Amino acid sequence: MSPAPAGTLDQHVDVETPEQVVLSYTIAGIASRGAAALIDYTVLSVMVLLVGLAFAPFAAQLRSIAWPLAILTILAFGIYWGYYVLFEGLWDGQTPGKRQLGLRVVRDGGYSITFGASAVRNLVRFIDMQPGVVFGAYSIGILSAVLSRSGKRLGDYAAGTIVVRERAVTISSGESPPVAAVAGAEPAGALTAALTDDEYALLDRYMARRNSLDVNRRAQFAEQLAIRFRDRLPGVSGSDSAVLATLHEHERLARARGAAGRSGTGAARERNAIVAAGAARWRDFAKMLTIAQQRGLGSMSEAEVSAFVARYRELAGDLARLQTASKGREIDSVFYLSRLVAGGHNLLYRDRRLTATAAWEYLTILVPRELRRSVLPIGIAGLLLFGPTAISWVAVVRDPDIAKQFLPQAMLDRASDGVERARRHEGYIPDFGELRPVVATGIMTNNINITYLAFAGGILAGLGTVAALVFNGVQIGGVLGLYQHYGILTLIVAFVAPHGVLELSAISIAGGGGLLIASALLLPGAMTRREALVIRGRRAIRLIAASTLLLVIAGTLEGFVSPIPWWSLNQKLLISGLTAIALALYVNLDRGRAITNPGRQPETT
Repeated sequence: MSPAPAGTLDQHVDVETPEQVVLSYTIAGIASRGAAALIDYTVLSVMVLLVGLAFAPFAAQLRSIAWPLAILTILAFGIYWGYYVLFEGLWDGQTPGKRQLGLRVVRDGGYSITFGASAVRNLVRFIDMQPGVVFGAYSIGILSAVLSRSGKRLGDYAAGTIVVRERAVTISSGESPPVAAVAGAEPAGALTAALTDDEYALLDRYMARRNSLDVNRRAQFAEQLAIRFRDRLPGVSGSDSAVLATLHEHERLARARGAAGRSGTGAARERNAIVAAGAARWRDFAKMLTIAQQRGLGSMSEAEVSAFVARYRELAGDLARLQTASKGREIDSVFYLSRLVAGGHNLLYRDRRLTATAAWEYLTILVPRELRRSVLPIGIAGLLLFGPTAISWVAVVRDPDIAKQFLPQAMLDRASDGVERARRHEGYIPDFGELRPVVATGIMTNNINITYLAFAGGILAGLGTVAALVFNGVQIGGVLGLYQHYGILTLIVAFVAPHGVLELSAISIAGGGGLLIASALLLPGAMTRREALVIRGRRAIRLIAASTLLLVIAGTLEGFVSPIPWWSLNQKLLISGLTAIALALYVNLDRGRAITNPGRQPETT
């Protein structure tokens, strides 16, 4: 990224590094993020299309297309929800769209994004994209980013992330000031400023706005400024506009090299000396940074990494001195050096890559541990689900006509047809036969979407989570009450039993994750709401990992086992009991085990 002129309209956010140097990041704008999203949607659609084309020859050779369709459904679902998480985790905060536009997601503080933080920000996308269909209008996300001083959508608040604009920093040798300098003195051959800082600010504002001024008004301003500044650059001639343009470029270059303003003394001249002395190594580090960003530190030799770290520390020191000498002024040399140090900071403090061992320990140690730790929010979520279930069940048993007010017509018709199915000793729904794989994956993906919605609704102070849990509870209770009214309750219980324990537990666990996020907003405790959101968001994503795992198993049972009509109720209740035992064992799976390498975990906080 070339040095940006002082006074730019870009939004910036400052973070302090472990070296106690303040870095300024440029916040990515709505337009650039929208353009990156369009590129990502295109890439995502092409990926799904290519997967479909790859499966076409395979499906043509089979007698049934059920399995290819099922696999394709799972892959498409995985691509849609995993695209952003995987790319941001593996590409250090960039997707193909963000990389093309020079954007990057980083955690607050300038640290690299983790898989856990990426998962949080992208699951809350469920809310950010509303209202809309398919990919959504993103009205909520856009409004949040516009109102936020750091351009955060709701997902960024929950994950503790920001999206920054990042380009490789380059500087030509012709723009560099001489290296030889004595502190407090002007280097030989360097451009010196002809205007005071206040005069330059006035000229800079005119040059930025001149094209928007009326022709006569622009000529009047140009004449006034030219009369005031014409003698500052002897030998420059031409129209008023030409003189001002030449003077402005001269001043811009002088200040980019650290030149003090006219009559400047002390800190201003110290700033000039710092830039003059450091320009050569800054340029060398810019080349090293470009190579490191392209290749990654892992591909560099030990000597190259040591040189990179040493030079980074030198530049961090230069930046601290330069910021002190600048006294808070937004000068180009500070902006330029800040970009170099920020780029090095992101590389050096990047989290190490996730390994298969770390992923396994995450699922078998951290997730079960979090399930026990979050028993309170999960329990509350369970009450919000099963409480309305019981109420609507009793209400429909007493007055079946109430069911017509909140159950879809298809469900009402299925209940009335169930009497005849029970008489013929058929199941709750027809056995899908060869289509079982397709049905299982369809159920699985639909249920996972529901739990993701319950989780994401936590960012709305829990209102979305509560609504999702209560709505599903009312629906479940109404159906059970209707079947009991018809005297065929065992028909639906036999269907639900094999998968119900895992499915309903998964919904409660996901709801608990949503309530954890809501608690950060409503009851942050001693922390700020922003700090609480990040910490509890990391905990909540572990609950979503557990919920997703349970729903994959539940969806498989619902598609392959639940519809079997010749299995007795007792046999299916046995499956239900076994799933309950398996769930209890999983919740306690981590006892007595320790993480082998906490530094390599997806999220350990």
